[in-house]
Amino acid sequence: MTIKVGLASDHRGVHIKARLLQTLQREGFEVCDQGTDSTDPVDYPDFAIRVAEQIRDGKLDRGILICGTGIGMAIVANKFHGVRAASCYDEVIVEMSRRHNDVNVLCLPGDLIGERPVDELVLMWLRTDFECGRHTQRVDKITAIDSIDTPDINRGV
Repeated sequence: MTIKVGLASDHRGVHIKARLLQTLQREGFEVCDQGTDSTDPVDYPDFAIRVAEQIRDGKLDRGILICGTGIGMAIVANKFHGVRAASCYDEVIVEMSRRHNDVNVLCLPGDLIGERPVDELVLMWLRTDFECGRHTQRVDKITAIDSIDTPDINRGV
């Protein structure tokens, strides 16, 4: 089964997005490019919404969002039911986000990643499976929050 990946950035991540688009296509992933394609200033929520909606609706399996820090994109994406987004910047965080948290949207810091091998980070994330086991119960609790309006922070404690 081919993994369907949504890819979007704001103007501060457009250079990384272009590189990742080529890498992912070359590696056989089905990629849905959601913009931007310019270094002209844009608002990152507009692009995070595009990918998060498709994750929520089951049209994409995973999403990759890139802005200056990755934090803004993660905040927006996490507003959508069924989305588990995390801002990641190194191998340990990338791997653990998948193994323990079943993160389905990777948010990257376009300004902070420097010369790190971003292609390798993304491929590691896409190829890392969720460990299940004891982590399933925890992810299920996170997922259950989607069905309530106001979380009771004492629930289950």
